[in-house]
Amino acid sequence: MPRHEPQGTVTLARLYAQQGHWDQAAVVYRALLQAEPGREDLQQALAEAETHRSQRAIDSLAPLFREWIELLFRHDRLRRLRRLKSRL
Repeated sequence: MPRHEPQGTVTLARLYAQQGHWDQAAVVYRALLQAEPGREDLQQALAEAETHRSQRAIDSLAPLFREWIELLFRHDRLRRLRRLKSRL
């Protein structure tokens, strides 16, 4: 049975991935997998896109975590200073 592969759509997903547009690539790969759920190449490509998306999310959260930790230290110092002031 001949397989009808939407080349333009696969090509579009690959272009998105090559250009680093992992969100768009993942959307296209998901749509392709709905049409052809058994395609291992698409499953692997989607997994790669999801990995890149996850890494980007982690990378974008790192500065927020650093700021949060710094704020925790500042809060702790302020709490200690207030406690010290109340004892004086």
